[in-house]
Amino acid sequence: MKTSYQRAVKAERLKLKRSPVWLAFFALPMISAFFGTMNYMMNLEVLKSEWFSLWSQHSLFLCYFFMPALIGTYCSYLWRLEHTHHNWNSFLTAPIPRLSLYLGKLTQAVWMAILGNLWIFFLFYICGRFARIQSPFPSVAIEWFLCGVLGTVVICCVQLLLSLIIRSFAIPIGIALLGGILGLMMTNRDHGLDYPYSIYCMGMRANNPDRAVDIPTLVINSIGYIFIFSFLTILYLRKREIAAN
Repeated sequence: MKTSYQRAVKAERLKLKRSPVWLAFFALPMISAFFGTMNYMMNLEVLKSEWFSLWSQHSLFLCYFFMPALIGTYCSYLWRLEHTHHNWNSFLTAPIPRLSLYLGKLTQAVWMAILGNLWIFFLFYICGRFARIQSPFPSVAIEWFLCGVLGTVVICCVQLLLSLIIRSFAIPIGIALLGGILGLMMTNRDHGLDYPYSIYCMGMRANNPDRAVDIPTLVINSIGYIFIFSFLTILYLRKREIAAN
């Protein structure tokens, strides 16, 4: 017998089965990888750190701009059906706890973000071979990936709350893009681990593979943000009357 959580996950998966939104998670990293690789190959006299130099070219725009906007788009789409066609009443009166309803959407968002990050690192490896980098693939990339996944979960939690409260499809996406830009500013001011949109970039060592990152602080802050924004989302679902007019 399926649990309420499993039913919620299955329902969200069925909603998105024929959605084209997931294609952006594969298209935009390809564009970023192409231009990043071309820039690396045209500046070999300056970029001499091989894999690390290539990563600096791949990750700048991808981590600060593309990925937050992609996650924002996906989270907006997850709430889109509830915000249209008067579906709020049926959603909130479903025989499933609201915690499970939220976790179903969060699971879908996190799963797509993980696949997106796997695709980013696969492209990174393929582009490195195309650029004829002979040194071994850096083992520290595993740390980048794991920290990046944790950072994407933070962004997913923030964007799910925003997309729940704001019925517009586009506004939360714009906030995500602005959040990525502000994340770049916060990182440059050494406050990257204190701001939810820049934790992802810090974990991925965007544009600076040699950056020293306090991993325990990154993990603690990430878990804190995940808890806070998940709690606020569930509280909003439980306490506030949400009905489409």
